[in-house]
Formats: sequence, C-alpha cells, structure tokens
Amino acid sequence: MADRPATIYDVAERAGVSITTVSNALNQPSRVGAATLEKVLAVIDELGFTPKAAAVSQARKGVGRIGVLAPFTSYESFRTRLTGVLTACAGRNVEVVVFDQESAAGSLSPLLSSLPASGRLDGLLVMGLPLEDAMAERLARRKLPTVLVDSFHRSLASVNVDDERGGYLAGEYLLERGHRSFAFVSEVQVSLNAPLHLQGHKRLAGFVKAIVDAGLPEDALRHVETSHDIAGGRRAVEEMRTWDALPDAVFAHSDDLAAGVLAGLRSAGISVPDDVAVMGYDDGSLAEALDITTVRQHLAETGSAGAHLLLDALATPDFGPRQLLLPVEVVPRLTA
Repeated sequence: MADRPATIYDVAERAGVSITTVSNALNQPSRVGAATLEKVLAVIDELGFTPKAAAVSQARKGVGRIGVLAPFTSYESFRTRLTGVLTACAGRNVEVVVFDQESAAGSLSPLLSSLPASGRLDGLLVMGLPLEDAMAERLARRKLPTVLVDSFHRSLASVNVDDERGGYLAGEYLLERGHRSFAFVSEVQVSLNAPLHLQGHKRLAGFVKAIVDAGLPEDALRHVETSHDIAGGRRAVEEMRTWDALPDAVFAHSDDLAAGVLAGLRSAGISVPDDVAVMGYDDGSLAEALDITTVRQHLAETGSAGAHLLLDALATPDFGPRQLLLPVEVVPRLTA
C-alpha cells in the first residue's frame, strides 16, 4: 500500500468496518455511532485517504471551495451571518458550500468531525459550534484552513463578539433603571465545566459580574433554561409565575426568547416594562418589530470578517491564529 494511494477498502479493512460505514462516516456521519465514527476517521487520517471525487475536485484550477457549517435552521442570527460571508466572497473565484447543523448546545457535531476527512473543501468556516482539542488537531493534520465565528479555540483564527461585555452592559442598563431582581432565560446548554466557549455562558457571566459590582448578591439573578424559541420564552414565564415573586427584569439569551417572554407576560396580564422589564440579545428583525430593548451584535459583520480571515488563510501558508473581538452595544426600546 506504500506505493499507491489508500482506498476506501483499505480504510474499511484497517477499521474493521464495511465500506458503507466508511462512506457514511464521510458523507452522512449522523448515521454512524460516535465510537465507530471516531475510529473510522482516525484511520482515514492515518492512511491519508482522499475520496476519488474529492481528488477530482482538488484538481480544479483557479477556484476555491469553502464550506460554511452552522446551525442555520435553528437560529436566524446565523442566516444573517451567512449574508456577510456571501457578501465578502462576492466577485471572488470562490464557491461557498453551506452545511446545516442542529444546535450544538447539548452535543458536538458529527458533521464537523467528518468534513476535514472528506477532502471536498479548500477551507472551512465554522459558526456557533464548539470545537474540542481533538477536532482542532484533526484540522491541523489535514492542513485544512479553518476559521471560527461565534466560537473559539486557541489554535485557530476566530471572530467573536464580546459576549461577556454584552451581558455586563445588559446588567448595567437594567440596574441603572432601578431593577434589583433578575431572571436570565437561555436554552439548555452543555455543562459549565465543559471546555467549551458558549455564548450563553459568557453573557450570563457578564450579567452576574454587573450585579455583583453593583453590590447585589449573585442570587439576585435566577437562571431559567428552556427551548430556544418563542414557545420556550412563554414556558419560562410560566416557571417564573410559580416563584414567590416575579423578577423586576428578564434578560433573555436571544431576541426570540425575549419575544416569547414578552408574549407570556402580556398573556398573563403583566405589564411590560412597568411590572417586569424585558431585554433581549442580537438586535434582529424581531426585536425591531416588537420594540424589544436588546444588545446589538453586528451579525453580518462577523460573517464577513470570518470570510475575509479564511480567504487570507487560503492565500497565506503561514497564516496564524488571529482572533478578532467585535464590540456590542445596548439598543434602548420600549420593553426596558
């Protein structure tokens, strides 16, 4: 085998699986168990296997192909980021291939594990998905230029907004308006002890710091976890109504959740912002339409900045792990 390129049969034999399993590991990783997927991908890396179709695509001249992997169907914010990516790539000889991945708030992405081994891409933009050390090492072995957006790993280039600062600004804003008890509403996420850098954790940390800096105890804030949608925001209100007293203000991880909280409070006859203030995060179209006070992150700009970093990485062999941190700002409206 040393005198010829590795084949799918070689991979299957070394991994002790069928060629169908190898194919699924590359093309439909969700169909393969986690342990088997890891074993197959490790063998693919060890043998340097490149699928034939990928070898053909690598022979194209003058055209780069970048993949963009994000939870597009779960979050409107990532669709906005994608417009920034497409704008940055417009007029360049670059193909943009979009891969959708469900929210990784509770698990890692099998598709992310398989893409580097597929050989179909010249560069990869990963948005909003956590990256483990083993995955970063696989990307390095495959020499696949990768940039993270709304995620972080010390060995890779990344673009993030200052979410901890955003949480702090939200807390500061609500404190200045006299509020002294709070709820933070977010989706269920992986353990805070996990080596991941999730946005909700950073926003919560910033908010807690603001209330502690103001001399309030940490238990002035209660955390409600729910699904990441308007219905989840409504359920969060139902839970809060079982407490001894409602909070003075609710800070939601996203505008979608804030909209659900707003709807739930109004349905219960609770005045916003007189009885309970509501604040969101993102400043998307929903926040504008419903006049929700929110923290603005410049979503399209993060996408375009990530794409520019990736294009630079493709053009520069010794491109290092540059990290950009973009600012956020409070947008006052009618709910807080």
